Amino acid sequence: MKINRIFFMAMALLIMMGCSKKTVGIVEFDGGTLDINEVDFNYFQGKMKINYKDKDSDIKVKASIRMRKDSVIWMTFSGTGGITGGKCLINKDSITIVNSLKNEYFVFEYPELTQRFRFNVDYATIQAATIGNLIIQRQQSDKASKAEELMVLKQKSGSVSISNYINQDTHKIVRVDMMENPSKNTASIHYENFQMVEDQFFPFTGIISLFYKTQNLTYNTTIEFEYNKAEILDKPIRFPIKIPKKYAQR
Repeated sequence: MKINRIFFMAMALLIMMGCSKKTVGIVEFDGGTLDINEVDFNYFQGKMKINYKDKDSDIKVKASIRMRKDSVIWMTFSGTGGITGGKCLINKDSITIVNSLKNEYFVFEYPELTQRFRFNVDYATIQAATIGNLIIQRQQSDKASKAEELMVLKQKSGSVSISNYINQDTHKIVRVDMMENPSKNTASIHYENFQMVEDQFFPFTGIISLFYKTQNLTYNTTIEFEYNKAEILDKPIRFPIKIPKKYAQR
């Protein structure tokens, strides 16, 4: 598998769509009273293990991630199967992926991704999904309800339906389900193992599942991640990425 496929699918899984789960005994209430505890930061850095699985591959990589709020996300990858030296830079204009193993790089523009996934793709969306915040901001049309031990915030963005499941005690998002119509492509993000980082709860593990159709075939892709280090910082950090002139753009 090409290293860029792992990077691209990781980003796609974070920003696409997922399945909505039916709940029993839902009690409607004022969405304005639903408080969601979101991660706030100036700078963030961490290290994690990622396991990527699809019908053809089972690949494990290690990743380092750095973020500056509302500005840039930087990642480096290394792992099994000859995957080493890969970098990814996500800013407000585009996503750049550098494959040092193949001396090549890729640039994805947000309008292209938005058209492909039929869902608004931008920097804010990716940043929010990466740290367990709301993927889209609260809107007047949002509907809040209560289902057993979870609170549910249902949202719409174009043809995508989004269900956010929130723990009543911590007010943290523990699951995000989305579905795109009419394709019925679905994805879900499960956040687990919340730990304190500074004075905030942060999800140290998660599972991202994608079910999608292409050319009348159905695919299932899963990414599991586990942080072993996460830090919220005030001090500026670097986001180094340099593309040698000999690298070819693909």
